[in-house]
Amino acid sequence: MQDQMTAPYACQPEESRGRRWPERMSTFRSPWQRDRDRIIHSSAFRRLKHKTQVFVEHEGDYYRTRLTHTIEVAQVARTIAGALGLNTDLAETVALAHDLGHPPFGHTGEDALAALMAPYGGFDHNAQALRIVTRLERHYADFDGLNLTWESLEGIAKHNGPVTGDLPYALAEVNAEWDLELHTNASAEAQVAAVADDVAYNHHDLHDGLRAGLFTEADLAELPVVGEALARVDALHPGLEPMRRRHEALRRVFGVMVEDVIAVAQNRLASLQPQNVQEIRDMEGPIIRFSKPLYQNLKAIKLFLFQRMYRAPSVVVERRRVTEMLNGLFPLFLDDPSKMPRTWFEAAEAAGDETGRARVVLDYVAGMTDRFAIQEAQRLLG
Repeated sequence: MQDQMTAPYACQPEESRGRRWPERMSTFRSPWQRDRDRIIHSSAFRRLKHKTQVFVEHEGDYYRTRLTHTIEVAQVARTIAGALGLNTDLAETVALAHDLGHPPFGHTGEDALAALMAPYGGFDHNAQALRIVTRLERHYADFDGLNLTWESLEGIAKHNGPVTGDLPYALAEVNAEWDLELHTNASAEAQVAAVADDVAYNHHDLHDGLRAGLFTEADLAELPVVGEALARVDALHPGLEPMRRRHEALRRVFGVMVEDVIAVAQNRLASLQPQNVQEIRDMEGPIIRFSKPLYQNLKAIKLFLFQRMYRAPSVVVERRRVTEMLNGLFPLFLDDPSKMPRTWFEAAEAAGDETGRARVVLDYVAGMTDRFAIQEAQRLLG
C-alpha cells in the first residue's frame, strides 16, 4: 500500500485554492483536516443520526441511518484513497459531507420535496449540501456556512461527475460566487468518495434487507458476487451459525468491490500517467470506477434490491405515509410561515416573494430529522 499523497495527481494541501473568506492556516491541521472537523461539528452532521437510509429511523435500532452510512462511506474512501496514494483527508471530507443535504425520509423525502419545489427552482440533495456548508450553518463570527476550501466544495458539487444543463438554484448560487468548474471531473479524491458511497450502500442494504426479512440468504445465493461469497463461506466454514454466515459472506462482497476499484484505478493510472490533479479533472470520464464485469454484476444486485427492498410492500406503504406528511407540512408552512420557529418565520417574511419564501420553507423542512417531521405532522396535521 502506498503512503498518503505520494501520487503526483493527488491534491496537495499547499496547492489548495483556499477559502472564499481567507483565514490563517491552522497550526496543526491541513486545510482538509480542518474542513473535515468543521463538517463533523456541524448541526447538519449531527442531524444525520435521525435521518433515514432506507427504513424510517424508529423502525429498528440496527438499521443504517444517514449517519452510520456516512461513517461507512468515509472509512471506505480513506482505504481506497490511501491505496492509490491520494489525499485521504480530502477523500474523507467529501465522504462526510456528501449526504448533508438529504431531507427526512431518505430518497422518498427527496422525491416529495423535488415535486413540491418544482415551481420554485427544484430540489437536489447535493445542491442542498452545498447550501448548508456555504449558508445555512451559522455559527462563525466572520462568515455564514463553514467556509470550506474550494476542493471540498468542488467534491460535494460534482463527486458524481460533471454537472451540466440547468443547475439547481442552490448550486447555481454557490457557483456564481465561486466558479467550481462544473463542466470538468472532480478530483480523484472526490471520485473515490462517490465510489465509496456505492460500495457502502450495496453492502449494507443487503444486510438491512436480510434483517428486515425482505429476502433470504437463499434469494441472495442466486445473485452474482453474493452467491459466490456464500458458497466460499460454506466451503470454508460448513455448518456456520446463520448470522455469522451472513456476515462472513457480505464482508467478502465488500472486499470484492473495494479490491476491484483499487485494481482498476491502479491499472488506468499506470496507463494514462496523469501528472497533476488538473489532468484528472480534464479526462473524459472518471478515473475511479468499477470494472465493467463487476459493474454489470452490481447492476443485477441493485435491480434485486429495488424490486425486493426499495419497493417492497411494507416500504411502499411507509413511502406513501411520509410523502403525505411532507405534502401536508410544506404548503402549511408556505401559507402560514408563523407556524415555523421565529428565526425561520422572520426569514420567510423577509424573502420578498413566493419563490424566496418557498426556499426558506424548504431549508426548514429539508433540515428536519425523521422523528421531528413525524412530530410536527402529528402536531400540525393531526
